[in-house]
Amino acid sequence: MNSINRRSVLLAGLAAAGTGMLAACSGDTSGGPALLSPSGSHVARTEKKRGGTGRVHRLNLTAAPGRLDLGGGTTVTSWAFSGRTPGKEIRITAGDTLAAELSNQLPGRTTTSIHWHGLALRSDMDGVPPVTQTAVRAGAGFTYRFIADTPGTYFFHPHVGVQLDRGLYAPLIVEDPKEPLSYEDEWVVVLDDWLDGVTGTPDDAFAELSKGMGGMEMGGTGDSSGHDMGAMGVSPSASASSGHGTSDGVSGDMSMKFMLMGATSDLLGGDAGDVRYPHHLINGRIPADPAVHTGKPGRRVRLRIINAGGDTAYRVALGGHKLTITHTDGFPVEHRQVDALLIGMGERYDVLVTLDDGVFPLVALAEGKDASGMALVRTGSGQAPGPTVRPKELDGEIVTASQLRAADDVRLEAKKPDRVHRIELTGTMAGYDWAVNGKRFDMADPTAHPLLVEEGQRVRLDFVNTTDMWHPMHLHGHTYQLGGTGPRKDTTIVLPRKKVSVVFDADNPGQWMLHCHNAYHGEAGMMALVAYRA
Repeated sequence: MNSINRRSVLLAGLAAAGTGMLAACSGDTSGGPALLSPSGSHVARTEKKRGGTGRVHRLNLTAAPGRLDLGGGTTVTSWAFSGRTPGKEIRITAGDTLAAELSNQLPGRTTTSIHWHGLALRSDMDGVPPVTQTAVRAGAGFTYRFIADTPGTYFFHPHVGVQLDRGLYAPLIVEDPKEPLSYEDEWVVVLDDWLDGVTGTPDDAFAELSKGMGGMEMGGTGDSSGHDMGAMGVSPSASASSGHGTSDGVSGDMSMKFMLMGATSDLLGGDAGDVRYPHHLINGRIPADPAVHTGKPGRRVRLRIINAGGDTAYRVALGGHKLTITHTDGFPVEHRQVDALLIGMGERYDVLVTLDDGVFPLVALAEGKDASGMALVRTGSGQAPGPTVRPKELDGEIVTASQLRAADDVRLEAKKPDRVHRIELTGTMAGYDWAVNGKRFDMADPTAHPLLVEEGQRVRLDFVNTTDMWHPMHLHGHTYQLGGTGPRKDTTIVLPRKKVSVVFDADNPGQWMLHCHNAYHGEAGMMALVAYRA
């Protein structure tokens, strides 16, 4: 049984098991330590502490198949929330309660969920089967209800299989009732890499990647790393292309139509990614028919930039403009002016920009993949640039998260950690055996090897990347700080052969996932459970 079918059977079984499985996850299993339940009294107590405004925002989210218009006559069949991608933006005020009813209308026996990415919410609403809930069966529903008390730029997506790499995502903006920033307009910018309905499905891509390099039948001219570039129908010198060799975006041996080889980036420390994408989107549109923000010269605009992609980091710049970074992952930083920024999967950046007069390209360069997404900012007359434009700002000053400082009011107080966990990132492309501390996460026994914390502790996580690839590491339910004064984040890029240390306060009891936000690395097993001891 292949890995995709095995997971489908497993999740169907978990859904049938109901609350019994969750009860088993919260107790003393297999002789291990007793863990706090994701839905126990500690979780309810913490939710009560959040207080709240008393306002309740009710909405319905239907996950279903549909035909999506990506612009320029390009339509695809995919899955989406309420028939559009990105899904309709949710906007609430900090302290409000969100009551979102998910209806699963996906085909066959497909299960799903919603994870509210970046929010420190109650554990039983985090949307992670089988840890915090059973997966929502096809034809069934589930209501997520929680207080969103932290302002910021967030988004939501499924946490089942590689469904993230379809059209099932949308922005979630939590506004600050005492907003300190001064600006006239706002534009939410969602980036995505797209293959679904064009070259196959994300499940097809994962099945191919899971074979690893050792599972590929390759008989052409190899490059120095042992990769067979001849099997892809490209020369080694052209291996970083985005793969538009034929009408379906694929050239060469069809058994390797999803695997991207030879794509490299100095910013990412080497290999840029695994997956060949035919399209890169901004707000659901291809560059040939871009999304447009219409504004006025001299007005200050807040861009909320979200990378909802599955395997691509983007280098983002607005032609003819400087960007002032104000927030990362929802939390304020000391302002820093840059030409461009690098944003990994799951990360969000807020920037301010004062608009000039004319028509300007907002370009999201697929880092190391020789492809890009594009949108337009129009404040006056002028001809729109072509879809392959590369503004000079893309090669200007780029500041990474490690060079930013948390704003004074969100910086954690310096103190000695009570608990330190070494998070060794392991695996290779050869075996596609991505893991944490050498152990691939086991959905059948999610509490087998928990990273234990206790409420009230200061916790340090030392991410040690032993692999030759970069990994955006995402922690659910908390926002950590990079080093002693770095930005507050929930997702951070860990470069190959590098170490990144982060600290957080264990103030949100329950059970929480820690994983690589490359959809394919996470699904292969680069996940772990951070669990509060009972």
